[in-house]
Amino acid sequence: MTQAARPLLLPLALGLALLAGCGKHDADTAATPSARSAEAATPRPLPSQAGQIQVRELATGLDHPWGLALMPDGGFLVTERSGALRRIGADGSVSAPLAGVPAVYARGQGGLLDIALAPDFAQSRHVYLSYAEPGEGVLAGTAVARGVLGDAGLEQVQVIYRQLPKVDAENHFGSRLAFDGQGHVFISQGERTMRMMSQQLDKLQGKLVRLNLDGSVPADNPFVSQDGARPEIWSYGHRNSQGLAFDPRSGKLWESEHGPRGGDEINLPEPGKNYGWPLITYGIDYSGQPISESVGQSREGLEQPYHYWPKSPGVSGMAFYTGHAGSAWNDSLFLGSLAERNLIRLTLDGERITGEERLLGELEQRIRDVRVGADGKVYVLTDEEQGQLLQIEPPKA
Repeated sequence: MTQAARPLLLPLALGLALLAGCGKHDADTAATPSARSAEAATPRPLPSQAGQIQVRELATGLDHPWGLALMPDGGFLVTERSGALRRIGADGSVSAPLAGVPAVYARGQGGLLDIALAPDFAQSRHVYLSYAEPGEGVLAGTAVARGVLGDAGLEQVQVIYRQLPKVDAENHFGSRLAFDGQGHVFISQGERTMRMMSQQLDKLQGKLVRLNLDGSVPADNPFVSQDGARPEIWSYGHRNSQGLAFDPRSGKLWESEHGPRGGDEINLPEPGKNYGWPLITYGIDYSGQPISESVGQSREGLEQPYHYWPKSPGVSGMAFYTGHAGSAWNDSLFLGSLAERNLIRLTLDGERITGEERLLGELEQRIRDVRVGADGKVYVLTDEEQGQLLQIEPPKA
């Protein structure tokens, strides 16, 4: 294990205190939970291209919920950006904040981010969290911790990854987690608004990282033997990646990331490849001017996006909908949309994107995460001060 990935044990006794994170508002939120069950809510019919869908509110009052994990018992684990981890039952019951969550840097876009169950969760009870980790003074960086889920919260918590160097910036932390089924975890993150860091291989900003499940570096990572390069890196040149999922049909990894003003992307990251930010982009600066470091939309040696949007929807969580041959949504890719406040459904023919549909626009809420259940229902989190966990029943076939 590298020095950056060396586990840091966090005593369970400190868990509740650490939930407060970094700021008065965030501490108040964790101390006085308002999240509640919405089990009595009547399903709301909404339109889709394939027919009417039913949207049911399972829980509400969540403080900017960010990450969602579906539990084997039909329940859920949900992260709130301010630092709380909650268990939501299949009946919609909402727990108080669970113990054992690391301290988070809950400023700007930082906080408690993604959550994922280990591939062997049934045996190990391991849960992975990505979050913005506070450093010295105003510094912060993306980090990943692993713990054992018990009745009261997380135990035996270890920090298995730290983005280095930590920097003074409040945005572009990423971050999503995905497992390849071969003993590796992939961690997406942002370049923390330090654009050219995404091109510097001795730094971890703007990189997709691949680690063994314990945080050690796989021997076959593309930069393991390269002087001046971080061995954790799988691919680089990423701006702010908030979507990551493996296609269950092919085993191929898909990644989505925010462009600047325009140019949100989907990539299929391959080892050692450079995905171009900020040297190439289909977007412009928020000022309306070109990105100063950009040489245009293409350059030899830099990868083109697999798919991009000229106008940014603000893509977030991502999930494949496959293996449901009787469903009108079979072979789809779902992505949350923050800027346009809807849920994107891309229709797939193999890997080819053949169509695009926008759902849930009537709710006028930012969609932060999306997951697909074994039952064929779709679950989403709305990123609001009174955020919701929603269940979507697909249209009848």
